[in-house]
Amino acid sequence: MSSSTLNVRMLAVVVAAAGTLFWLYTFYAIAHVPPGDGTGFQWLAVIPLGVIFGVFFLPAWLLLAVGRLPRFTAALGIFGLIAFAVVWMQLLSEFPKS
Repeated sequence: MSSSTLNVRMLAVVVAAAGTLFWLYTFYAIAHVPPGDGTGFQWLAVIPLGVIFGVFFLPAWLLLAVGRLPRFTAALGIFGLIAFAVVWMQLLSEFPKS
């Protein structure tokens, strides 16, 4: 394995780990949203966040585990982080303020 491939693979690991940790953090953040109307609809936010995790980061972890396509895996993770940022910013604007 060449040095550049190893560097790209390490980037992919860092990006996939960051995405996974952010996805786990969203559960904590949603649990601490101030109650709005008391219906619990804020928990519906886990659906698009879970889809992003499943589409971008689960395949990234799988590809990292088998050691295939490191550049594609890094790009997949970066696109996943961008998708998380877009959806999370939208969700933050919709959550009730304390």
